[in-house]
Amino acid sequence: MTQDEAARRPNRLPTTQYDYDALIHEDRVHQSLYTDAGIFREEMRKVFGAVWVYLAHESQIPKNNDFVTSKLGLRPIIVVRDNAGTIRALYNRCTHRGATICRQPSGSARSFSCPYHGWSYFNTGQLSGVPWPEGYGCDFSDPKYNLAQVPRVASYRGFIFGTLNPDAPSLEDYLGPVRQPLDEWLDRHPGGKVAFCDANRLKFRGNWKLLYDNSCDGYHVIFSHRSLLAMENRLVAGNMPEKGMAFYKNSPDDGPIYLKYFGNGHHFKDKRATVEKRPGALWEIEGPHPGMERYEAALRARLGENADAVLDLASSEPVNINVFPNLHILGNHVQVSQPLSVSETDTTWWGTAVVDENGALHGEVDAVNALRMRTQESFPNFGEVDDLMNFEEIQAGLAAEEDEWVYMHRGLDVPGRITTDADGVITGPSTDEVFLRETYKYYRQLMTAEPDIAITREVAHD
Repeated sequence: MTQDEAARRPNRLPTTQYDYDALIHEDRVHQSLYTDAGIFREEMRKVFGAVWVYLAHESQIPKNNDFVTSKLGLRPIIVVRDNAGTIRALYNRCTHRGATICRQPSGSARSFSCPYHGWSYFNTGQLSGVPWPEGYGCDFSDPKYNLAQVPRVASYRGFIFGTLNPDAPSLEDYLGPVRQPLDEWLDRHPGGKVAFCDANRLKFRGNWKLLYDNSCDGYHVIFSHRSLLAMENRLVAGNMPEKGMAFYKNSPDDGPIYLKYFGNGHHFKDKRATVEKRPGALWEIEGPHPGMERYEAALRARLGENADAVLDLASSEPVNINVFPNLHILGNHVQVSQPLSVSETDTTWWGTAVVDENGALHGEVDAVNALRMRTQESFPNFGEVDDLMNFEEIQAGLAAEEDEWVYMHRGLDVPGRITTDADGVITGPSTDEVFLRETYKYYRQLMTAEPDIAITREVAHD
């Protein structure tokens, strides 16, 4: 039996005690999907263990030996670019007695040492030292003493994912058609890439799926984010264009905003059709934030007719790109969700910076990035708190066990609202819940299968 085969065996648990066909219907799902701790434990294996899960961004570990801590479901992870440049996802757990070995969120390290008993490991995961080894009668060259690590790690244009499932498709195949809006979002930036900045870190008392359920929902905006819409438009007067998400105010059912469901739980809400296709149009609807007028005036003075295109890069791109189960791109921001328990979830909003290696911004990259960071004060601060409050109130409401069902049937059986193209991509109005119904079909597929998930301790080198 190989080391990997032995590592795989403990994960072979009974498939399920739940009847997911009875819990998930075309028009509704059972409240226990959000409240049952046993279902949550299965999700950590059958969802977060079986699919490609977003872990980190390459800009967070730009040099050899750089690391950042992350999670794969509940599994603590160190994402590291090792001494040879290979990106690895090491379990942040000492092989000896299970203690967390890396207790810093990021940094640079050639090795990690457990603070408990001093076992140490190279950043490849290989055991490098044990205090007073003469007290042991074993062979520490056995790979079973190395750190566990995620066996499959891959990047797509800087976004790093990992999976424990040896039978999962390639990362590119898993992403499938959602790569197109992701590519478009990246390609609006010089060189087609961004760098992560600092983040807003939030937590809510609710199930992780409540956030994913909301991520492509255009039905709630005008009601839940009323205060944000008022804040964004408080200075609008005369013939000035309305700001931010004001396009939701006028019957979004019939508007140009649409959503797409791509398969594998991925979906996309496209609001770009509400913006005129000319330089400066995106900047014109950017909500107000302190200092923007001074930056704009200085950029216009220095750049003249080139200023509009540069200012557009400082503005929030009106898209929602959602990669199942935990990655969301909204505007200039990257949101990552991390389940903590059946009723608690972390959510982190990373700011992104333009990387202008070839001078496309005429020397103004710092000014553009300063403006981009101020957009962190808009939706991540004023809008996300509205959503998190909704999630907490839903979680509280779902404690009413006798009222069993959560409905998701908006757009269902309404002729002409939803189309499916030859590649299976589904399109509908942004206010419909077709993305939710399709995501739960994929979720049911995952939850009724038993993935043969595995770790590895072998230290392979690229």
